[in-house]
Amino acid sequence: MSVDSSDNLVAFQHLIDVVAKLRSPDNGCPWDLAQTPESLIPYVIEEAYEVVDAIQGGDTKAIAEELGDLLLQVVLQSQIASESNQFTIAEVAEGIAQKLIRRHPHVFADVKAKSIEEIHQNWERIKAEEKGEDVATTQKLTYKLKRYARSLPPLMAATKISSKAGTHGFDWDNVAGIWAKFQEELDELHHAIAYESKENQQAELGDLFFTLIQVARWYDLDPSAAIQSTSRKFIQRLEVIESLSDRPLDSLSPEELDNLWQQAKAKLKKQK
Repeated sequence: MSVDSSDNLVAFQHLIDVVAKLRSPDNGCPWDLAQTPESLIPYVIEEAYEVVDAIQGGDTKAIAEELGDLLLQVVLQSQIASESNQFTIAEVAEGIAQKLIRRHPHVFADVKAKSIEEIHQNWERIKAEEKGEDVATTQKLTYKLKRYARSLPPLMAATKISSKAGTHGFDWDNVAGIWAKFQEELDELHHAIAYESKENQQAELGDLFFTLIQVARWYDLDPSAAIQSTSRKFIQRLEVIESLSDRPLDSLSPEELDNLWQQAKAKLKKQK
Protein backbone atom coordinates (compact mmCIF):
# COMPACT_ATOMS: atom_id res chain seq x y z
CA MET A 1 0.00 0.00 0.00
CA SER A 2 1.43 3.34 -1.07
CA VAL A 3 0.30 6.48 0.75
CA ASP A 4 1.45 9.98 -0.13
CA SER A 5 3.16 11.77 2.75
CA SER A 6 0.73 14.66 2.41
CA ASP A 7 -2.13 12.21 3.02
CA ASN A 8 -0.48 11.19 6.28
CA LEU A 9 -0.27 14.81 7.40
CA VAL A 10 -3.88 15.49 6.43
CA ALA A 11 -5.11 12.41 8.33
CA PHE A 12 -3.06 13.26 11.41
CA GLN A 13 -4.27 16.88 11.41
CA HIS A 14 -7.85 15.62 11.07
CA LEU A 15 -7.40 13.55 14.23
CA ILE A 16 -5.92 16.55 16.05
CA ASP A 17 -8.89 18.70 14.98
CA VAL A 18 -11.40 16.04 16.06
CA VAL A 19 -9.83 15.76 19.53
CA ALA A 20 -9.71 19.56 19.88
CA LYS A 21 -13.43 19.66 19.01
CA LEU A 22 -14.19 17.01 21.64
CA ARG A 23 -12.37 19.15 24.22
CA SER A 24 -14.05 22.42 23.17
CA PRO A 25 -15.67 24.17 26.18
CA ASP A 26 -18.45 25.46 23.93
CA ASN A 27 -19.82 22.35 22.24
CA GLY A 28 -17.46 19.53 23.10
CA CYS A 29 -18.16 16.16 24.71
CA PRO A 30 -18.79 16.31 28.50
CA TRP A 31 -16.90 13.04 29.02
CA ASP A 32 -13.81 14.21 27.15
CA LEU A 33 -13.91 17.59 28.89
CA ALA A 34 -13.99 15.86 32.27
CA GLN A 35 -10.79 13.92 31.60
CA THR A 36 -7.40 14.75 33.10
CA PRO A 37 -3.95 13.30 32.38
CA GLU A 38 -4.34 11.18 35.50
CA SER A 39 -7.84 9.91 34.71
CA LEU A 40 -6.64 8.74 31.30
CA ILE A 41 -3.79 6.61 32.65
CA PRO A 42 -5.84 3.37 32.70
CA TYR A 43 -6.79 3.91 29.06
CA VAL A 44 -3.17 4.41 28.00
CA ILE A 45 -2.26 1.09 29.60
CA GLU A 46 -5.37 -0.68 28.30
CA GLU A 47 -4.86 0.51 24.72
CA ALA A 48 -1.18 -0.49 24.76
CA TYR A 49 -2.12 -4.01 25.84
CA GLU A 50 -4.82 -4.20 23.17
CA VAL A 51 -2.21 -3.27 20.54
CA VAL A 52 -0.04 -6.13 21.79
CA ASP A 53 -2.99 -8.54 21.71
CA ALA A 54 -3.85 -7.51 18.14
CA ILE A 55 -0.26 -7.94 16.99
CA GLN A 56 -0.10 -11.38 18.58
CA GLY A 57 -3.37 -12.28 16.87
CA GLY A 58 -1.95 -11.28 13.48
CA ASP A 59 -5.11 -9.48 12.35
CA THR A 60 -3.86 -6.44 10.41
CA LYS A 61 -7.24 -4.70 10.52
CA ALA A 62 -7.36 -5.09 14.31
CA ILE A 63 -3.76 -3.90 14.62
CA ALA A 64 -4.54 -0.73 12.65
CA GLU A 65 -7.64 -0.08 14.77
CA GLU A 66 -5.85 -0.61 18.09
CA LEU A 67 -2.90 1.55 17.02
CA GLY A 68 -5.45 4.26 16.29
CA ASP A 69 -6.88 3.91 19.79
CA LEU A 70 -3.40 4.21 21.26
CA LEU A 71 -2.60 7.21 19.06
CA LEU A 72 -5.78 8.85 20.35
CA GLN A 73 -4.36 8.69 23.86
CA VAL A 74 -1.19 10.47 22.73
CA VAL A 75 -3.16 13.22 20.96
CA LEU A 76 -5.64 13.58 23.82
CA GLN A 77 -2.90 13.90 26.44
CA SER A 78 -1.17 16.49 24.25
CA GLN A 79 -4.41 18.42 23.70
CA ILE A 80 -5.06 18.61 27.45
CA ALA A 81 -1.48 19.79 28.03
CA SER A 82 -1.73 22.43 25.30
CA GLU A 83 -4.82 23.93 26.95
CA SER A 84 -2.65 24.99 29.90
CA ASN A 85 0.36 25.87 27.73
CA GLN A 86 2.47 22.93 28.92
CA PHE A 87 3.30 21.39 25.52
CA THR A 88 1.70 20.62 22.16
CA ILE A 89 1.43 17.57 19.93
CA ALA A 90 3.93 19.28 17.60
CA GLU A 91 6.47 19.41 20.43
CA VAL A 92 5.83 15.75 21.21
CA ALA A 93 6.36 14.70 17.60
CA GLU A 94 9.39 16.91 17.01
CA GLY A 95 10.87 15.87 20.35
CA ILE A 96 10.86 12.18 19.51
CA ALA A 97 12.10 12.87 15.98
CA GLN A 98 15.09 14.81 17.31
CA LYS A 99 15.76 12.12 19.91
CA LEU A 100 15.86 9.46 17.21
CA ILE A 101 18.25 11.57 15.13
CA ARG A 102 20.57 12.11 18.12
CA ARG A 103 20.55 8.46 19.09
CA HIS A 104 21.21 7.18 15.57
CA PRO A 105 24.42 9.00 14.60
CA HIS A 106 25.32 6.02 12.39
CA VAL A 107 22.30 6.93 10.25
CA PHE A 108 22.04 10.72 10.51
CA ALA A 109 25.70 11.63 11.08
CA ASP A 110 29.14 10.36 10.16
CA VAL A 111 29.54 7.88 13.02
CA LYS A 112 30.43 4.36 11.92
CA ALA A 113 28.98 1.43 13.89
CA LYS A 114 30.46 -2.01 13.28
CA SER A 115 27.87 -4.04 15.16
CA ILE A 116 24.47 -3.91 16.84
CA GLU A 117 26.26 -4.02 20.20
CA GLU A 118 28.19 -0.88 19.28
CA ILE A 119 24.94 0.79 18.23
CA HIS A 120 23.47 -0.11 21.63
CA GLN A 121 26.51 1.28 23.44
CA ASN A 122 26.26 4.55 21.50
CA TRP A 123 22.55 4.73 22.33
CA GLU A 124 23.19 4.30 26.06
CA ARG A 125 26.02 6.87 26.02
CA ILE A 126 23.92 9.48 24.22
CA LYS A 127 20.93 8.75 26.45
CA ALA A 128 23.10 9.31 29.54
CA GLU A 129 24.40 12.58 28.14
CA GLU A 130 20.85 13.78 27.47
CA LYS A 131 19.88 13.13 31.07
CA GLY A 132 23.07 14.63 32.49
CA GLU A 133 24.24 11.27 33.82
CA ASP A 134 27.56 9.54 33.42
CA VAL A 135 27.67 6.25 31.55
CA ALA A 136 29.16 4.47 34.56
CA THR A 137 26.04 5.25 36.59
CA THR A 138 23.69 4.01 33.88
CA GLN A 139 25.59 0.72 33.69
CA LYS A 140 25.08 -0.07 37.38
CA LEU A 141 22.75 -2.98 38.04
CA THR A 142 20.48 -1.04 40.40
CA TYR A 143 20.04 1.77 37.85
CA LYS A 144 18.73 -0.71 35.30
CA LEU A 145 16.52 -2.52 37.81
CA LYS A 146 14.94 0.76 38.96
CA ARG A 147 14.20 1.60 35.34
CA TYR A 148 12.42 -1.73 34.87
CA ALA A 149 10.39 -1.25 38.06
CA ARG A 150 9.42 2.26 37.02
CA SER A 151 8.56 1.75 33.37
CA LEU A 152 7.21 -1.80 32.95
CA PRO A 153 4.00 -3.50 34.09
CA PRO A 154 4.63 -5.23 37.45
CA LEU A 155 4.79 -8.83 36.18
CA MET A 156 7.02 -7.95 33.25
CA ALA A 157 9.20 -5.77 35.48
CA ALA A 158 9.68 -8.57 38.02
CA THR A 159 10.63 -10.97 35.22
CA LYS A 160 13.22 -8.55 33.83
CA ILE A 161 14.59 -7.78 37.32
CA SER A 162 14.92 -11.50 38.10
CA SER A 163 16.65 -12.22 34.80
CA LYS A 164 19.05 -9.28 34.99
CA ALA A 165 19.96 -9.98 38.63
CA GLY A 166 20.52 -13.64 37.75
CA THR A 167 23.11 -12.72 35.12
CA HIS A 168 25.00 -10.79 37.81
CA GLY A 169 25.29 -13.75 40.16
CA PHE A 170 22.14 -13.25 42.25
CA ASP A 171 20.84 -16.75 41.67
CA TRP A 172 20.52 -20.23 43.14
CA ASP A 173 22.98 -23.02 42.43
CA ASN A 174 20.18 -25.31 41.29
CA VAL A 175 16.42 -25.34 40.83
CA ALA A 176 15.91 -27.31 44.04
CA GLY A 177 16.96 -24.22 45.95
CA ILE A 178 14.26 -22.16 44.27
CA TRP A 179 11.58 -24.74 45.05
CA ALA A 180 12.68 -24.70 48.69
CA LYS A 181 12.45 -20.90 48.68
CA PHE A 182 9.00 -21.09 47.11
CA GLN A 183 7.79 -23.41 49.90
CA GLU A 184 9.33 -21.11 52.49
CA GLU A 185 7.52 -18.08 51.06
CA LEU A 186 4.25 -20.03 50.82
CA ASP A 187 4.50 -20.93 54.51
CA GLU A 188 5.24 -17.32 55.39
CA LEU A 189 2.17 -16.16 53.44
CA HIS A 190 0.00 -18.70 55.30
CA HIS A 191 1.35 -17.38 58.62
CA ALA A 192 0.86 -13.74 57.62
CA ILE A 193 -2.74 -14.31 56.55
CA ALA A 194 -3.49 -16.07 59.82
CA TYR A 195 -1.71 -13.75 62.25
CA GLU A 196 -0.31 -10.59 60.69
CA SER A 197 -1.43 -7.23 59.30
CA LYS A 198 -2.78 -6.66 55.80
CA GLU A 199 0.44 -4.83 54.97
CA ASN A 200 2.55 -7.87 55.91
CA GLN A 201 0.19 -10.18 54.04
CA GLN A 202 0.66 -8.03 50.93
CA ALA A 203 4.43 -8.13 51.34
CA GLU A 204 4.49 -11.91 51.70
CA LEU A 205 2.25 -12.32 48.66
CA GLY A 206 4.74 -10.22 46.70
CA ASP A 207 7.61 -12.40 47.89
CA LEU A 208 5.75 -15.52 46.77
CA PHE A 209 5.01 -14.05 43.33
CA PHE A 210 8.63 -13.03 42.87
CA THR A 211 9.88 -16.49 43.81
CA LEU A 212 7.45 -18.10 41.37
CA ILE A 213 8.83 -15.84 38.66
CA GLN A 214 12.28 -17.17 39.53
CA VAL A 215 10.94 -20.69 39.04
CA ALA A 216 9.59 -19.70 35.64
CA ARG A 217 12.95 -18.25 34.63
CA TRP A 218 14.80 -21.46 35.52
CA TYR A 219 12.42 -23.47 33.34
CA ASP A 220 12.52 -20.86 30.55
CA LEU A 221 8.81 -20.06 30.90
CA ASP A 222 7.18 -16.68 30.26
CA PRO A 223 5.02 -15.64 33.27
CA SER A 224 3.16 -12.95 31.31
CA ALA A 225 2.32 -15.33 28.46
CA ALA A 226 1.31 -18.01 30.97
CA ILE A 227 -1.16 -15.82 32.87
CA GLN A 228 -2.55 -14.41 29.60
CA SER A 229 -3.16 -17.96 28.36
CA THR A 230 -4.87 -18.92 31.60
CA SER A 231 -7.08 -15.83 31.50
CA ARG A 232 -8.14 -16.62 27.93
CA LYS A 233 -8.84 -20.25 28.90
CA PHE A 234 -10.93 -19.11 31.87
CA ILE A 235 -12.98 -16.81 29.62
CA GLN A 236 -13.47 -19.58 27.05
CA ARG A 237 -14.88 -21.86 29.73
CA LEU A 238 -17.21 -19.13 30.96
CA GLU A 239 -18.44 -18.60 27.40
CA VAL A 240 -19.32 -22.28 27.15
CA ILE A 241 -21.03 -22.18 30.56
CA GLU A 242 -23.11 -19.18 29.45
CA SER A 243 -24.12 -21.07 26.30
CA LEU A 244 -25.14 -24.13 28.34
CA SER A 245 -27.09 -22.29 31.01
CA ASP A 246 -30.61 -20.95 30.52
CA ARG A 247 -30.24 -18.70 33.59
CA PRO A 248 -27.90 -15.85 34.58
CA LEU A 249 -24.70 -17.20 36.11
CA ASP A 250 -25.13 -15.27 39.34
CA SER A 251 -28.43 -17.11 39.95
CA LEU A 252 -26.81 -20.55 39.86
CA SER A 253 -25.79 -22.48 42.96
CA PRO A 254 -22.13 -23.43 43.53
CA GLU A 255 -23.02 -27.04 42.66
CA GLU A 256 -24.68 -26.00 39.40
CA LEU A 257 -21.75 -23.81 38.45
CA ASP A 258 -19.26 -26.60 39.17
CA ASN A 259 -21.30 -29.05 37.07
CA LEU A 260 -21.37 -26.60 34.14
CA TRP A 261 -17.66 -25.90 34.63
CA GLN A 262 -16.85 -29.59 34.23
CA GLN A 263 -19.05 -29.80 31.14
CA ALA A 264 -17.26 -26.78 29.65
CA LYS A 265 -13.85 -28.33 30.30
CA ALA A 266 -14.89 -31.56 28.63
CA LYS A 267 -16.39 -29.76 25.63
CA LEU A 268 -13.31 -27.61 25.05
CA LYS A 269 -11.03 -30.62 25.46
CA LYS A 270 -12.89 -32.43 22.67
CA GLN A 271 -12.43 -29.42 20.37
CA LYS A 272 -8.64 -29.57 20.61
